[in-house]
Amino acid sequence: MSAFLGTLGGKLAERWSALLVLPGLLYLAVLAGAIVLGRERWYDVDRLRDVLDELAAAPAGDSPGVIVLTAAAVLAGAFGVDQAARALGAGLEALWLTEGRWPPARHLTARRLRRWRAADEAFQEALVAAGRARLTGDAEATALSERAALLNDARNRIALAAPTRPFRAGNRLAAVEQRVWEQYRLDLASAWPRLWLLVEDGARLELHTARQTLAAAHRLQAWGVLYGVLTVIWWPAAVLGAAAVAVGMRRARVATDVLAELVESAVDLRVRTLAADLGLDCTGPADHATGEALTRAMRKGT
Repeated sequence: MSAFLGTLGGKLAERWSALLVLPGLLYLAVLAGAIVLGRERWYDVDRLRDVLDELAAAPAGDSPGVIVLTAAAVLAGAFGVDQAARALGAGLEALWLTEGRWPPARHLTARRLRRWRAADEAFQEALVAAGRARLTGDAEATALSERAALLNDARNRIALAAPTRPFRAGNRLAAVEQRVWEQYRLDLASAWPRLWLLVEDGARLELHTARQTLAAAHRLQAWGVLYGVLTVIWWPAAVLGAAAVAVGMRRARVATDVLAELVESAVDLRVRTLAADLGLDCTGPADHATGEALTRAMRKGT
């Protein structure tokens, strides 16, 4: 038992230092350097080295009590900064995924919807033209089909379904619910807790990993914002902040797509199993009748 607890404590300490302390320590180090250098002498590495030498030569530097208190204060500060980054990351995630009921967000949603409808109309017209060309044996049928495919990609880059939210990430996840409803007439909000119980452990792990990756990407954006705050006293921090935000946004985009695909795949693969477990007849592929029966059973009249 002692060996087990020792191993467990070591692993917990390792994870705690990697996930919480190290990012905060890095931020505190940059903050200290920014305070020492300032805006005018942002490049003066010699000044930073001199300050470090002065601190090392100070009488308090040989006091164990001072060293312990300083280390504890630094660790506490690193932990506090990390918690602030996590809270800010959660706020950014809520922003990117929000339905957006305030006026500016509604304006962005309406603008995105207009763009999507225009792109969808262009695609539908190109698709009809390509179909007519194939029926008539027109030599341009292939070119028209390729144009329709390009227009379809352009529409999907805006959103996979009619936009209902101001930002891409929110629309990408909301599109899963819309597409599931259009395909099966299934209320995903009601069905997902039941589907989660049916997926295998490997699929759950993939879903959990995708969700954690998305949260980590938003935390990286939050770190970028915190580094950007240091621009007030040390302008090179803007470069660090901009890089962190850019990388975080790119990772969040990829993670959002992966999470949406995994959720939709889980529905496609397990909707018939869910119907069978609830005692509903589903001998063939799941259709509107199956989804409507599932929705009625799960919502229970609400």
